[in-house]
Amino acid sequence: MSEPVLVRPIGVVVGGHLTVADDYQGGVESIIRIHEQYPLETLQGLEEFSHLLVTWQFNRASPGDVHLHTRSPRNDPRWAPTGTFAHRNHRRPNQLATSFPRLLRVDGRDLHVTDLDAVDGTPVIDLGPYFPQMGPRGEIRQPDWPAELLTHYWADAADRAPE
Repeated sequence: MSEPVLVRPIGVVVGGHLTVADDYQGGVESIIRIHEQYPLETLQGLEEFSHLLVTWQFNRASPGDVHLHTRSPRNDPRWAPTGTFAHRNHRRPNQLATSFPRLLRVDGRDLHVTDLDAVDGTPVIDLGPYFPQMGPRGEIRQPDWPAELLTHYWADAADRAPE
C-alpha cells in the first residue's frame, strides 16, 4: 500500500442542492466559498473562464459505502455489472468526485456557479479553470448504459416531480 496522501479542503459548497439525488442536477445555483487561509489573489483571473474543474468529497457517504466489486449501475439489472472504477459514484475508495460547473461570477471568496452536482456543505478539495485544450483527445467511446442512465441527470431541478 502507498502512504496516505493528506488532502485538506480549500473551500465548501454553500446552498444549491440540499439533498443527495441521482438526477435533476441542472439549473441550480450554488456558491463555492474559498476558505480564508487562501489569499484573494489566488482567485485573480478566474472570472475570465466560463467553467471550472472542481474536485469534491462525497462527505455524506461513509467508508462502509465503498464497494470493491462489480454491480449493475444504480443496481438496475438492465445494465450489465461493471467494476468499481467503471462508476462515478460515492462507492469509490477515496469517495471523490469531479464536476464541471459554469462559473457565473466571482465575488470575493465566493464563486457563484450553476450545475454543480454537489450538495450544501460539501468539502471542495481543489478547483481550477476548465481548459478544453486539456479535455479528452480523440474519439470518445463508452457503452450504451451511461447515456441511458444519465438521461435526466442534467434535467432542471425545478422539473423534478415531488416525492
